[in-house]
Amino acid sequence: MSGRKRLGRKKRRKGLSRKESLYGILFAVVIVSLLLIYFLLRSPLYQTSGTFQFKAAIVDHLSFLQQPNPTFNQTCTTILEEAGFTVDYYPGNQVTVEFFEKLPTHGYGLIILRIHSAIDPNTTALALFTCELYNKDDYKLWQVEGQLGGAQISPGDPIYFGIGPLFILQCTKGSFHDTIIIMMGCDGLITDQMAEAFRRKGAKVYISWDGPVSTDHTDQTTIQLLEHLITENQTIKEAVGETSRDPTSDSKLDYYPKNLEIDNHVVPKPESNLTTSIAEINPKIGKLKDKHNHDKNYE
Repeated sequence: MSGRKRLGRKKRRKGLSRKESLYGILFAVVIVSLLLIYFLLRSPLYQTSGTFQFKAAIVDHLSFLQQPNPTFNQTCTTILEEAGFTVDYYPGNQVTVEFFEKLPTHGYGLIILRIHSAIDPNTTALALFTCELYNKDDYKLWQVEGQLGGAQISPGDPIYFGIGPLFILQCTKGSFHDTIIIMMGCDGLITDQMAEAFRRKGAKVYISWDGPVSTDHTDQTTIQLLEHLITENQTIKEAVGETSRDPTSDSKLDYYPKNLEIDNHVVPKPESNLTTSIAEINPKIGKLKDKHNHDKNYE
């Protein structure tokens, strides 16, 4: 009898152990699955909302073509960092076809494209220059479908791969999330094809020139634009409207799309987002914070 009791107790222990193991495995699977979903949803490739990120990129293709401007890079970086942005700098030798392909996946809230651009005479579409020399045997499918082509500054100059609007729309990975695109090259808004491609990939606004522009003038104007947008917190319409025309070509800086929302859009600030979130959770805290900020203004 005692032997049977001991045997019965052993069986019960064994059965309980199996259940514990099963529950443990299921729990681990659930946790791993939830963590995987969490990180996937946080990745730019899987985000569906237009959440603005305080990350900026300076894409300096002109440095590859012997047109560096360290003062420009440093000034823009300072303006952005003082406003709470983190800034990534890409020299010209990194501006490849693959770079453009992956650009939306980095989650930038603001992108400065200091690059050469030109109208493709065959398609009348804008081409953004890369640092890769053109080869008819490379990227054959993209070339056949009109997403890539050759781009040349002047007759006799080297021909590089040029990124067309269809490439931005069809070949880039992920999406932009309310990104402000500042395209500093020539003819960026001589048509709205490139601007529309960026918009359909999730960009908030595309700012560029409606004709040719000199390197010196676009550098100076972009710094002024950032000061208006970031430091002075002006609207898109105000900031662009205060920039000057190119003195040689009379080209002007413009933006796309144009509607009441974009006209009045301002670059958000990190602290304003935090205040809004707190106020939404507890309106009393929001009022106290507003009073504290008001008092500080009179100290």
